Amino acid sequence: MGAGRPLGLLVALLLAPVVVFVAAQEVATTSPRRKHAYAAMMYMGTPRDYEFYVATRVMMRSLARLGVDADLVVIASVDVPVRWVQTLQEEDGVKVVSVENLKNPYENQGNFNSRFKLTLNKLYAWSLVSYDRVVMLDSDNIFLQRTDELFMCGQFCAVFINPCIFHTGLFVLQPSMKVFNNMLHELEIGRDNPDGADQGFLASYFSDLLDRPMFHPPSSGAKLNGSYRLPLGYQMDASYYYLKLRWSIPCGPNSVITFPSAPWLKPWYWWSWPVLPLGLSWHELRRENLGYGSDLPILLIQGVMYVGIIAITRLARPSLSKLCYNRRQEKSIAILHTTLKIAAFWSMIAAYSVPFFLIPRTVHPIFGWSLYMLGVASLSSIVINVFLLPPLPVLTVLLGMLGSLFVMAFPWYPDGVIRALTVFAYAFCYSPIAWASLLKVTGSLQNLVEREVFFPRLGESTEMSEFNKLY
Repeated sequence: MGAGRPLGLLVALLLAPVVVFVAAQEVATTSPRRKHAYAAMMYMGTPRDYEFYVATRVMMRSLARLGVDADLVVIASVDVPVRWVQTLQEEDGVKVVSVENLKNPYENQGNFNSRFKLTLNKLYAWSLVSYDRVVMLDSDNIFLQRTDELFMCGQFCAVFINPCIFHTGLFVLQPSMKVFNNMLHELEIGRDNPDGADQGFLASYFSDLLDRPMFHPPSSGAKLNGSYRLPLGYQMDASYYYLKLRWSIPCGPNSVITFPSAPWLKPWYWWSWPVLPLGLSWHELRRENLGYGSDLPILLIQGVMYVGIIAITRLARPSLSKLCYNRRQEKSIAILHTTLKIAAFWSMIAAYSVPFFLIPRTVHPIFGWSLYMLGVASLSSIVINVFLLPPLPVLTVLLGMLGSLFVMAFPWYPDGVIRALTVFAYAFCYSPIAWASLLKVTGSLQNLVEREVFFPRLGESTEMSEFNKLY
């Protein structure tokens, strides 16, 4: 470790109880507490901060809609925008605990991922000592039903979605300042952490959980002591759903779906459905609990802009003739042809990619895909008219994408394997059509270069022909 790291961790160790005490005092003055809490964390410093803010709001509102008998708490770093904190408190009924970011001592590990830098803030859950039990959550959980029976679990309980490593997207804990301070001490001395994030640290700290008994809610309603493994039904990996296209976990309740996969496969992205079937389930929760009012102005502006582009390109179709009067040598035809093809193909790529990045990521898939298709059609119309290309071959990829969405959204697949094979078969049948369209575009560009009417030789009259007067 560097010389400054132990000192920084020592300061964090000394100040953490004070920070937590002040935050707890702030929360205590807002409203009476319940004995239990569902908690999530929120921090800043990644390109996806707003997405996780929206996801946290949706999850907390869905818990409130289920009528859980617990407080809803967000452990927020002090740099979270004030307006977000106020929205969580005033509109969502969430109690916000403000904390300083914990220094991550594993930043220099070879396998460290910078997006996990502040996930150790999750350890603050142990400082919520005014609660008997806390269920700590990641914001990418979808709750299918109430899980208040988890508050009867012991001092630490988690789900093994991996045969050997439990998942920290949902776990139950008994808050304790003694445990919290010991965790800070373990950070200071550099406890082994395979990934440098909360997952690796907690798996190392509770390394004996695999040998603990399975949790079964006691009929008496009494709280258990010790550590327990939670049934898989409390953290159902969405990958299992994509394989079976339905849920039927025999060991325990089918209560919570989680998404521990790649970061760009979270359920709130508009492209997640029908690529990922459960994306629509998350957006249904958002529609019921939060709505899309904050995104509608942006969607309307983009929609009007795209319609305007289509109208303008139809009314004023440009001609390339004025750009090419200065052709000096016959050999420049080959250079011009190559340049024209490169420009046309890059323009088509831009027409298909630019609209994707302009759409707000958390809008409803119906809005997102519709706006994307409209955006591609509008920018493609510019390419078609500038390079005088046949419309259908240029739009073949768009039509193919639309067809693939219908194939993926087909609701009667018996399982994910059949669905995947069907998508593969569609792609196999579509590929010759895409190749033929590419050849058609290339041929059109070749013909465009060779048309004398568009490229008169130097010294010849530049009077526009009847063909060009049409444009």
